[in-house]
Amino acid sequence: MAAFHFELVSPEKLVFSGDVDSVVVAGVEGEFTVLKDHAPLMSTLKPGVVEISAAPATKLRYFVRGGFADVAPGGFTILAERAIPLDEFDATRLAADVKDAEEDVADAKSDEARRLATEKRDQLLELKAALKI
Repeated sequence: MAAFHFELVSPEKLVFSGDVDSVVVAGVEGEFTVLKDHAPLMSTLKPGVVEISAAPATKLRYFVRGGFADVAPGGFTILAERAIPLDEFDATRLAADVKDAEEDVADAKSDEARRLATEKRDQLLELKAALKI
């Protein structure tokens, strides 16, 4: 399979940079796969898993919290709100975090505290749904 250049960038760091065979992305209008010589495209991303095929037997998977995807003649770039390797997740810990966040929503004393707690809970639920755990 022909390779092309791909970069996954989060606000904290350059998460991945290299030549890849394909990248599967969760766009807001649906999942799509980018291969070499893909037509130019810009898309916003929904929370989900980005799967990178870097070599015939190498697959890397990251949870991306959202962001933008830009396919150009020179390659493909994702500017992610957040990008975390899937192998860093623990299902038990994630379930406990969701429970804590739901309690924070129920215990919130002000509208602002409730909004922040709800946002955190929703992000954790999106992560759980994306990981299918």
